[in-house]
Amino acid sequence: MITLYDCATAPSPRRARILLAEKGVAHRTLAIDLRSGEQLSEAFRRVNPQCTVPVLRIENDDDDDKALLLTDNAAIAAYLEARFPQPPLLGNSPAEKAEIASWNWRIEFEGLMAVAEALRNSAPAMAQRALPGPVDYAQIPELAERGLARVQQFFTTLNERLDGRDFIAADHFSIADISAVVTVDFARVLRLKPSELAHPHLQRWRLAMAQRPAMAL
Repeated sequence: MITLYDCATAPSPRRARILLAEKGVAHRTLAIDLRSGEQLSEAFRRVNPQCTVPVLRIENDDDDDKALLLTDNAAIAAYLEARFPQPPLLGNSPAEKAEIASWNWRIEFEGLMAVAEALRNSAPAMAQRALPGPVDYAQIPELAERGLARVQQFFTTLNERLDGRDFIAADHFSIADISAVVTVDFARVLRLKPSELAHPHLQRWRLAMAQRPAMAL
C-alpha cells in the first residue's frame, strides 16, 4: 500500500500529487493540516522528524514494521520513476536525464525557494516560522524583498526558455514541467503572476499545461 501524507494548500505535496497522478499510481491520502501546526505534533514527528510534507509511505504487506518512508520530493520522484517507469518523467537517455535534472534543480532554487523566501519572511502567520521544519526561525524582511525580485527574474528566465518550446526540458513532458507549474501557481500567494505582455511564452505554456488533468490537483 502507498500512502501520501498531503496538504491541499501547500506547493511541495502538490508536486507529489501531480507526479502520482501522471504515473497513474493508486494510493491513499492522509491530510496534514499545516495551518493548525499538525506537522509539528508528536504523532507526525514519528512519521517525519523534519515536520514537513509530502511523505510517501510504502508498506510491505508482509511486514508493516518495515515500511519505507520517503520524506522529500527528490526521493519520492526517484522511487516512483524506478518502480513505475512509464511514462518516463525523469528522462530516457543520459542527456535527457541530465537536462531534466538540471532544470528541475533550477526551478526549485530560482523559483520555488524564491517564492517561499518572500512569503515566509513577510506573512504575519509565519512570524517565527521563516523556515519549515522543527526549528523556529525569525523573519528577515530583507529576504522577503529579495524573494520578490527573484520571482520576477524567474518568470523572465522561464519565458526565455519557453520561446519556441512546448516543454521546460527535453522534448516531452517531465518532472521539470510539474515543478514549474507548481512554482508559477504558488507565486499567486504573493500576487505575482506572468503577464501576457512580458511573459507570452510562459503564459502559452501554462495554458497548455492546464489541459493535463493532473494539473487540476
